Amino acid sequence: MKSLCVVALAALFATSVMADEAKEPAKPDLAKGGTISATVCAACHTADGSRGIPTNPILQGQHADYIVKQLAEFKSGKRDNAIMKPMASTLSDDDMRNVAAFYASKTAKPGKSKTPATVALGEKIWRGGIAEKSVPACAGCHGPVGAGIPSQYARLGGQHAEYVSAELGLFRAGKRSNSPQMTAIAARMSDAEIAAVSDYVEGLNSGK
Repeated sequence: MKSLCVVALAALFATSVMADEAKEPAKPDLAKGGTISATVCAACHTADGSRGIPTNPILQGQHADYIVKQLAEFKSGKRDNAIMKPMASTLSDDDMRNVAAFYASKTAKPGKSKTPATVALGEKIWRGGIAEKSVPACAGCHGPVGAGIPSQYARLGGQHAEYVSAELGLFRAGKRSNSPQMTAIAARMSDAEIAAVSDYVEGLNSGK
C-alpha cells in the first residue's frame, strides 16, 4: 500500500510539473517580431524602432517586459491612446512578446541634448529631484544613465525629448493614468522643469 501511495504521489507531481511547463509562453520569435514591426509599427516607429519622428518613442533597446506591459495596457484601455489602441488590439499575447523582444534585441542609437542653457537644471532634477516640491530624483527609478528597470520603469536614456515632455504633460493633466506614481510627480513640475529634464534625458546614453 505504501509503495502504491509513493507511485501515485510521484505521478501527481510529474503531472503538475508538465502542466506548469505547458503554461510557460513560447520563447519570443525575433523574426516574427521583425515582421510585425515592419508591417504594423513602421509608419510611426520606423521598421526597426529607431530614431523616427520625435513625438513618437524610440523603441530600440527598450525593455521587452516594459513594451509588453504598455501594449497590453493600450489594448485594454488602461493607457488611453486613440492611435495605439487599435494597433495593439490586433496583436495577440505572442505577437506582443515577439515584437517587444525584437525591439529589445536592438542597440539604440545615442541621442543629444539640444538646449545647453537648461542642461544643468535637467541634470539637477534627474539626479537630485526638486526637494521643495517633493519631486524625487528621476535616477532613483530610471537609473543614473536612464537604463530603467524591466517591466516597471522605462529605459529613457537617449529618448526623444519631445516624446518625454509630451508624456510628462499627459501624466500631469491626468490623461495618462497607467502610473499613479508618475501622475503625482508630474503634477508638481512646471513646464520649464519638464522641458529641462526631457532635454537632459535625450543626451543620456544608457546603452543596453
